[in-house]
Amino acid sequence: MAAHRDGRGTEHVDAVVVGSGFGGSVAAYRLAQAGLSVVVLERGRAYPPGSFPRSPAEMKRAFWDPHQGLQGLFDVWRFNGFSSVVSSGLGGGSLIYANVLLRKDERWFVRDDPLPGGGYETWPITRADLDPHYDAVEAMLTPAPYPFREPAYSVTPKTAELREAAAKLHLKFELPPLAVSFAPAPGAPPGLGLPIAPAEYGNVHGLPRQTCRLCGECDIGCNDGAKNTLDHTYLSAAAHHDADIRTRCEVRAIRRGLSGGYEVSYVHHDPSYEGHKVAPGTLPQRHITCDRLILAAGTYGTTLLLLRSRAELPGLSDALGTRFCGNGDLLTFLLPGRGAAPALLRASRGPVITAAVRVSDGADGGEGRGYYVQDGGYPAFVDWLAEYSGGGRVRLLLRAADFAIRWLYAQTTRSADTGLSSAISGLLSDGTLSSGSLPLLGMGRDIPDGVMRLRDGRLDVRWSTRTSMEYFQRVRATMRAIADELGASYIDNPVWFSWFVRRIITVHPLGGAPMGDGPHEGVCDANGEVFDHPDLYVLDGAAMPGPVGPNPSLTIAAFADRACTRMLERVPA
Repeated sequence: MAAHRDGRGTEHVDAVVVGSGFGGSVAAYRLAQAGLSVVVLERGRAYPPGSFPRSPAEMKRAFWDPHQGLQGLFDVWRFNGFSSVVSSGLGGGSLIYANVLLRKDERWFVRDDPLPGGGYETWPITRADLDPHYDAVEAMLTPAPYPFREPAYSVTPKTAELREAAAKLHLKFELPPLAVSFAPAPGAPPGLGLPIAPAEYGNVHGLPRQTCRLCGECDIGCNDGAKNTLDHTYLSAAAHHDADIRTRCEVRAIRRGLSGGYEVSYVHHDPSYEGHKVAPGTLPQRHITCDRLILAAGTYGTTLLLLRSRAELPGLSDALGTRFCGNGDLLTFLLPGRGAAPALLRASRGPVITAAVRVSDGADGGEGRGYYVQDGGYPAFVDWLAEYSGGGRVRLLLRAADFAIRWLYAQTTRSADTGLSSAISGLLSDGTLSSGSLPLLGMGRDIPDGVMRLRDGRLDVRWSTRTSMEYFQRVRATMRAIADELGASYIDNPVWFSWFVRRIITVHPLGGAPMGDGPHEGVCDANGEVFDHPDLYVLDGAAMPGPVGPNPSLTIAAFADRACTRMLERVPA
C-alpha cells in the first residue's frame, strides 16, 4: 500500500520503521506482507555485492560521521571504559556481523536475578514464547552449520584445532548455524563461488550472488553476496510486498501526532555531501506521520532518540537508559608459541566464525555466568599485515638489509651470480605468525548495570567491567586453556589489559530501553510496545533487559517477529 497525504499535506503511512537491522527488517516485512503501508528510514546507504570497501582509500572513507563528510559503513562509538562498533547501511548490523544465529539458552531467560548495586535482571518472555518465532526467522535466513566434513571445507585448521582442544578440556563444542550460503540452493551440495539461485521475492540490489569462497571478509562486508544478510532476505521480501525503503534518511526527532499516531522528522544525506563538512542543523528536515512507529535504530540510535524525545513523549519510564551491557564481549588473540611447533590455524581461511565452545551457567548446572568462546577470523590480506607488524617489522628490516647488501654488491661488481632470487624470497616471511594466529571471541552473561544518559546533547554511557570482572576472568581462563592445548601464546586485547585502564570493544551493545513487566522496571512490555504510548514500539537490541549470551541477532529478530504477530492481531480486518 502506498503512502498518502493527511489534511496538512504531510505524508502519512500505516507504519514507519526506523532502522533496517534485525528488528527493523523483520518488522518491515511482516507489516508489509500484511498489507500495511510501510516506510523504512535507514540512515546509511545500500551495499550491493561488490560495493564494500577494500582499498586503503575506500577504507578511509568507510566510516560514519556525516558532519565530517563521512557516510560510510562503520560507526565507532567511544565511551568511558569501552568502545563499540556498529553498522550504518541497508541491512544494519547484518552487513558486518559474523553470521552466527544461536538461540538464547532456555535457562538464561532469568527472572529476578539480583544485580550488584540493586535491582534485578528480569526477562518477561521465555524461550517457549520465542521458539516459534526463532523457527520463522530461520526459515527466512536459512542458516546452516559450517560444512566441515565436505572436502572443500575440511581444510579449515582453526575449526579442527578448536574441536580437539575442546575435547581435551571436556568443553561442549558445536558448529553453530551460520546465515551463509555454502550451497547454491537448499538441499544442493555445497561448493565454492557457485551462483546462488534467486529467491522468489527477488532482490533489492538486482545483482547476482555466489556461495562462500572462505575469504574471511564477513565482518567488512561480503562482496560475493554469500552472506544471507537482511538486504538479501527480509528487506527484499518487504520491498516485494511494496514496503517503501528509503536509504540515507536519518531520523532526528519523534513526537506524538496532533490527531494521534506519531510524527517523524528526518534528514536526507545526499551523496553529494560526502567529503564535505556539514554543519549540524543545516540539512532541511522532512516529516512523515504514521499510525505505528517502530524504533529499530540499534541500541545506541533508539535509546538516543528516546532520550532526546522525553519532552515530546511525556510519561516515558524512568527505566529509560538502564540495563546496558555489552553481551559479555571479549576479544583476545592466540599467537604462535615458543618451543613446540604451533598449530597452523589459518584464521583467514573460512568464514569469520565456524565453531563455538559453550560453558554452562549456574542456572543450568555450571558455575557463575555462562558464556561462549568462538573462533575468529579475518580477511586474507590481513595475513600480510600480521607478518610485518610488531616484531615482524624488525625481521623485515633485517631481511631488507640483507637484500640491499646483495643488490649493491651486484651493482658494484657486475657479478652475474648474485643469488638475488633467494634474497627476494628471503624478503618474504615464512608465514608462521599469520598462519599460527587466531582471534578468540567471547560473549555471554555479563552484568547489565550500565546507564545511558544525555550529556550536552550527546549519548553518554556509564558502564565498566568492574562488576563483571569475575565473569571476564572466567572467559579469559577458558581462552588461556585453549591456547595451552594448541601450543599457542595467549594475549589479551591490548586495550583490555593495562595498568591504567581496562577497556573492552563490544559489537553487541544491548539495553537502554529494556522490556519489563511494568514501567517500574522497563520502557516497553514483552511485545516491545512502550508503556503509556500505544503503537510505539522498540524492536531492537535496546529492548533486551540483559545479555542474550550467545550472538544476539537471532533473538532480536525473533523478538521482533513475535511483537509483529501481536501487533497485527490488533489491526482491523
